Amino acid sequence: MVKLNKIYTRTGDDGTTGLVDGSRIAKSDPRMAAIGDVDELNSALGVAICEISEDALVRDLRIVQNDLFDLGADLATPAEAGDDFAPSEMVLRMVPSQVERLENLIDAATAQLDPLTSFILPGGAKAAAAIHLVRAVARRTERTCVSAGSETRLNPQALAYVNRLSDYLFVLARMLNGGGKDDILWVPGASR
Repeated sequence: MVKLNKIYTRTGDDGTTGLVDGSRIAKSDPRMAAIGDVDELNSALGVAICEISEDALVRDLRIVQNDLFDLGADLATPAEAGDDFAPSEMVLRMVPSQVERLENLIDAATAQLDPLTSFILPGGAKAAAAIHLVRAVARRTERTCVSAGSETRLNPQALAYVNRLSDYLFVLARMLNGGGKDDILWVPGASR
């Protein structure tokens, strides 16, 4: 269990921050950009949840929020040589079952949606619009995670999770738009 007695430590005043193993990196490091984007994604999801009234969806999204904390911890844990990214009692890693849970949610939602006939514009119901915004943050988060992964080894399951999450958020927004019936369709060139 995490216990925080003091919020400020002054250890980051020099522009560095600590990782799970105690090492320190610059706050400008791509790994920290990814961790920060995961934090922003989780915060945006928390705001969007406030617009959702369906208890089952809220429960699913609270699990996602917890997963996002796991994702942040995974990203903040440097890989050692030969690390297979397996979790242990002392190391928190994203695992395939977390990705599979998202895939199951995507499949269940997709089965209830009419097929797409056009790209859709973010919007519709307030809850759907909020989820579309979270989806866009998730896509950016994925890009920053991939960027960080080009400089340091990251858990492939962490990258798969954030990729699947944006897909889930897309179908969830459609579900919140009356099962897709209230989606706003893109009309190419309509404003010419």
